[in-house]
Amino acid sequence: MIPTRTHGIIDYIYGIALIAAPFVLGFADGSSAQWVPIIIGVATIAMSLITRYELGVIKVLPMLAHISVDAVAGLVLLASPWVFGFADRIWWPHVLFGAIAIVVPLLTARKSPIELRDRGLSPSA
Repeated sequence: MIPTRTHGIIDYIYGIALIAAPFVLGFADGSSAQWVPIIIGVATIAMSLITRYELGVIKVLPMLAHISVDAVAGLVLLASPWVFGFADRIWWPHVLFGAIAIVVPLLTARKSPIELRDRGLSPSA
């Protein structure tokens, strides 16, 4: 399993990469191809800041809710080229980032050490 601390590091890098992708990969054209990853990238960083894990700042969102939203965002990214009609221009970054957002939550611990401690459990439990 991916520890929640590692997941947090992945979240912040992933969010920045999503925001940068349209500019770095040449599809920053003002269309939904550009805005879908930017919006999901900003939302990923914002959600990470409020998650009850080691790298959260406000620590209100449970880890299970966080990884559930990650997976849904991954499905949106994965389908977005066809749903929003830009698959004929660009699709692979959306599919790649979407797949990452689905696979990483599946491999991540469901509870952070902070949540386990609050329940009186050992993080290794």
